[in-house]
This record gives sequence, C-alpha cells and structure tokens, in this order.
Amino acid sequence: MLIQLLVNALGFFITAKIVPGIVIADWGTLGVVAVVWGVLSIILKPILILLTLPVNFLTLGLFTFVINAGLIMLMGEIVPGFGVKNFGTALLAAVVLALLNVVLGRLK
Repeated sequence: MLIQLLVNALGFFITAKIVPGIVIADWGTLGVVAVVWGVLSIILKPILILLTLPVNFLTLGLFTFVINAGLIMLMGEIVPGFGVKNFGTALLAAVVLALLNVVLGRLK
C-alpha cells in the first residue's frame, strides 16, 4: 500500500510537470493529493463506475477517463494547494496518469 502511495505521488508530480494547468503547491500537498487520490479511488471510483456501467460499456471503457477527470476536479476543490484549470486539463491529466501508472507499475 505504501508503494502504491509513492507511485501515485510520483505520478501526480510528473503529471503536474507535463500538463499545463495542474498546480501542486509543495511536497506536503503532493503527499495529501496521493492519499486523497487513494481514498477516492477505493471508495468513490467503484461506485461511479458501477453507476455509469452502460456508458462505460458502450465506450469500451474510455468513459473511465471522464470519471478520473471528475475525481481530479473534485480533488482540486477539496485539497488546498492543488489546482486544476478546467475539465479539459483534468481529462488530459487523467490520460497522463493512466499512462504513468502503466509505466510506473512495471517498475514496482
């Protein structure tokens, strides 16, 4: 679990450097973002995926990026020091995070 937390933190750090419009104020904020992302992914994401299952099925799973973008926008509202410019930025960040999780997941 600690390794996944570090992977999430590294993923958000790299995403903030790559995607313009994602702002992480400092290292403490990065840690909070990683923890909140983990909590949202465990609690809220499965519920949202279940509720949007027909749309997710029709889009062959691509709607999951929209769900992740929504969760990133939610984090931008509840985590001080973490900012997201708009939904397009959050959607791009969701795609980058997914790609980084594939790459960083292989390094574990």
